[in-house]
Amino acid sequence: MPSAKTIADLKTKFLKPALTSQYEVTIPLGSLPEGIKSIGGGLSTLDQADLNLSCMETSLPGSSLATFEVRNDYTGVTERLAHRRMYDDRIDFTFLVDAEKYFAIRIFEKWMRYIAGEDTDREDGEARITRDVSYHYRIRYPGTGADRTGYRCLDGLKITKFEKDMRNSLTYEFIGAYPIAISSMPVSYESSSLLKCTVSMSYLRYVMTELISPTPATTIQPQATKADKENTQELPVAQQKASDVIQNTGPEGEGLYDSATGERMLSTEQQIIEQGRVGDRVTPALAAELQAFADGR
Repeated sequence: MPSAKTIADLKTKFLKPALTSQYEVTIPLGSLPEGIKSIGGGLSTLDQADLNLSCMETSLPGSSLATFEVRNDYTGVTERLAHRRMYDDRIDFTFLVDAEKYFAIRIFEKWMRYIAGEDTDREDGEARITRDVSYHYRIRYPGTGADRTGYRCLDGLKITKFEKDMRNSLTYEFIGAYPIAISSMPVSYESSSLLKCTVSMSYLRYVMTELISPTPATTIQPQATKADKENTQELPVAQQKASDVIQNTGPEGEGLYDSATGERMLSTEQQIIEQGRVGDRVTPALAAELQAFADGR
């Protein structure tokens, strides 16, 4: 049976969606083979931070389950049973290229040259000339487990999705990642635009780490409603002539005065002394008794 939902429930559940612009990419240059880190005389901590910060676009990875059909267990029923988890074949990272070092282009080109074995000398001592027509190369061994001589980044390549309050996050860590393609980067004499380098990386699988904090108890304060139109009508005559008792100094000295008429307001004791009565409901006999009480008789 459908359940009723209040406006407060809808605000709490659906008016705080996650945003795509709050994420962080970590590319562990320090864990790469020495042949890659030798670019430009060596990598620094600043290069690491700049490369991570310059990643302006990527995507959270996806996966699926491969299934096979079973048709003979139940009459007329076809079952699909999972037998393998399939990960996406690649993930793309788009970097802004800096004008001082072209670092994003150089580091991934260096990584791919290292994979292809283009930067190593021949075992027979023959000089390797990359511009030679007869030039050839041999792909390196990928490396597994504790072997760090291969070209794959075994761990440390991460994408972290978080929000502004930094309370919740999802971290995807890619195992055995390495670049397989660098997209072409058009340049033109027409209007200038930002130079971007898009790198596609392959990986074995990813591991997701969840950090979800308990939801704090939130209360939605009711909003004050405003009138559609401001009341411009004049007050009724009775309200216009309404008076207040104010403390002031008038012609008769300091005391209480009527704000509307300006007349001095007498206290009960003064009314008894000066007029011998208190309002219209006080009889002369009662006024005499009150006067005697006031005089201490």
